[in-house]
Amino acid sequence: MKNLGLFCGGFSSEFDISMKSAQTIFDHFPKAYDVYKIQVVKGDWFCEINGEKGIFNRNNGSIQFQKNKISIETALICIHGVPGENGKIEALLDLIGIPFINSSAKASSLTFDKYLCNQFLNARGFRTAKSQLITKDIAFNVDSLITELKLPFFVKPTESGSSFGISKVNKKDDLLPAIEVAFKEGDTIIAESFLDGIELTCAVFRSPEGLIALPITQVSTDNDFFDYDAKYNGKSKEETPAKVSAALTIDIQNTSKEIYNALQLKSVARIDYIVIGKQPFVIEVNTIPGFSKASIVPQMLSCQGIPLDEFWSMVIDVELNS
Repeated sequence: MKNLGLFCGGFSSEFDISMKSAQTIFDHFPKAYDVYKIQVVKGDWFCEINGEKGIFNRNNGSIQFQKNKISIETALICIHGVPGENGKIEALLDLIGIPFINSSAKASSLTFDKYLCNQFLNARGFRTAKSQLITKDIAFNVDSLITELKLPFFVKPTESGSSFGISKVNKKDDLLPAIEVAFKEGDTIIAESFLDGIELTCAVFRSPEGLIALPITQVSTDNDFFDYDAKYNGKSKEETPAKVSAALTIDIQNTSKEIYNALQLKSVARIDYIVIGKQPFVIEVNTIPGFSKASIVPQMLSCQGIPLDEFWSMVIDVELNS
């Protein structure tokens, strides 16, 4: 049996979502591993077993309980925000020599920053929404922004997930309140043009047989956009497989594989799109997608007929054993 540290929680608004994802992974992980959920919080990181807390040692990767110590041999990071999805825990594990299943620190850092990731993808020929970067230190012109992006447009934190801090700006008076909300989630913001199309998403992972693109999912909501309420409070409809043409399905799956390779990703990643006509525009790359029972990737795996424990076995075979 190998000891695997499952890092969950984190410092962002996505703490509860991470904990739900971690529980699903914990319940369906291959039996060859003893899985220890390590809660990442401000202060000591800890693992709780039968009411006893063991402290995770960030210098050597062990968990110290009152009467025994457990050494973590490998890791899986399940934190949808800071400090997991942005690559910081990956960098820590690199430093102390613990292999992990996720994408590298470099790839995670790039994909977590929506503005930088979209600039990278756009430079590689992938379609993205028109956008502008807003920071606390540099003044911006409201009228120029509106002229450039056209109303309506979105204001998003560059480093946040689950639609926290996102606002749709329908009129000029909405802009400054939207920026104030977004700055509560981070120090940089992306203002991004509105794409009027259908939302599709595709997950990709490496298996012993090669790169696999799962069935794509179409996401729709009666809300103004796919916000937190739509994602987690039952205000959305998710159809897997999406009821789109075979040609568009193949295009999305192939594009997702190309993006996965271009960003040098590992394990599973989910790429989100808005499709206008037959043209997909990338809106986000998720290197640690949600994995709760209600999350999209488990739905895709179910549609493909891949049990969750079998999925993680395939990922482990490639990312740890090859």
